[in-house]
Amino acid sequence: MPLDPNIAAFLRSLQQNDAPGGEENDVARARARLRALTVDQRDPATRPEVAAVTSTVLAGSIPARVYRPHAATPVPTVVYLHGGGWVLGDLDTHDVHARTLCRDLDAVVVSVDHRLAPEHRYPAAVDDAYTALTWVAQHPEGFGGDPARLVVGGDSAGATLSAVCAQRAHADGLGLAAQLLVYPSTDMAGAYPSRVENGEGYFLTTTELHWFFDRYLGAGESDPTAAEFAADPRVAPLRAGNLAGLAPAVVATAEYDPLRDEGDAYAEALRRAGVRVEHRRFGGLVHGFYGMDRLSPAAAEATAWINTALKRLIG
Repeated sequence: MPLDPNIAAFLRSLQQNDAPGGEENDVARARARLRALTVDQRDPATRPEVAAVTSTVLAGSIPARVYRPHAATPVPTVVYLHGGGWVLGDLDTHDVHARTLCRDLDAVVVSVDHRLAPEHRYPAAVDDAYTALTWVAQHPEGFGGDPARLVVGGDSAGATLSAVCAQRAHADGLGLAAQLLVYPSTDMAGAYPSRVENGEGYFLTTTELHWFFDRYLGAGESDPTAAEFAADPRVAPLRAGNLAGLAPAVVATAEYDPLRDEGDAYAEALRRAGVRVEHRRFGGLVHGFYGMDRLSPAAAEATAWINTALKRLIG
């Protein structure tokens, strides 16, 4: 279907020369650009209302923010891992994502501020994400209070981290009620038509994907170490040998996203492995739509579908 006209207008408004490039100092510029788009240009009065928001530290070292619903405990707990290519993003840039989940699910949302590359390269983000998840699992009374309804989820790179955490949780015997994967990268080294079809002009470009990958893995694409990392299931969860027994999943992809095909492939791989999957590819939308509710009614409807599907899974 055609690109959503509201998203198209937004894309026209962006300064394309502000996109990340090849220089290392572009990291600071890209982080500032994301903050301008997600925090500085949003009226705080438009943020979804929740009962309370508090700051905390998980496992002694990982900053986090806890969002509490108006509903009384016990309620589900969602450990949320933000997107940004493992290089960008923080608790502020994804504040609206966490608030919306908290409101829509009547759940406690624990938003995790994992370490970022290139200062902290792979596997720092993976280690932080799983440490945060296990710490919350071990202290249910401090969060939603219902250990049977623990969820891990995120968007983009955070969705990748969530898929990795769900695999590791199953291997370790840690029960999860669900996993939320919003336009994940699941096969970094793979070749997919969407990388070409949607490589330019749709918010996230294929060039930017490689820029993020290089900073996350700490080496150029031609480096054999980078190739080895890119095939590691902790980087590319689609490469895992066995997906059977994983937590039920909500997987959302976007028609005009270079990551579309690998996200769709992961949803299908989960389904073939016998995992319950709620999967939808959203026509007319781009990478990043989860959080674009005030820009596009279509993005808001997609976000509502995702959160409703997750609520069905966790009960």
